[in-house]
Amino acid sequence: MTDPADEAPQQPTAFELVGGEARVRELVDRFYDLMDLEPEFAGIRAMHPQTLDGSRDKLFWFLCGWLGGPDHYIERFGHPRLRARHLPFAIASSERDQWLRCMAWAMDDVGLPEALREHLLNSFFDTADWMRNRPG
Repeated sequence: MTDPADEAPQQPTAFELVGGEARVRELVDRFYDLMDLEPEFAGIRAMHPQTLDGSRDKLFWFLCGWLGGPDHYIERFGHPRLRARHLPFAIASSERDQWLRCMAWAMDDVGLPEALREHLLNSFFDTADWMRNRPG
């Protein structure tokens, strides 16, 4: 029988490193505030409904689970099927880059540590790049 004290400590999840639900909500809110306010994000803003309340909730629910926290999105909607859900929108490199720049700015504004921001941005890039469905 293994003594639990001999086991290696468990690494914190990205969700825990971000700061839990309150910080994920802060990040998502800042992301959508920037999307709404900054002209450089007009391309991705145009893909969203006039009011961003539903989009804010869906990204918050998704990111909680994606970061290793509660699976709020899956509990409500099932598997995210991100690519399929985004196929109706023309997403090329420009839209990918706008999304990533907006998220990088939001992570900076909410004060995530630099190493965590870099790690998350690399992961976000992989996902955002996979979402592209148009040339360019």
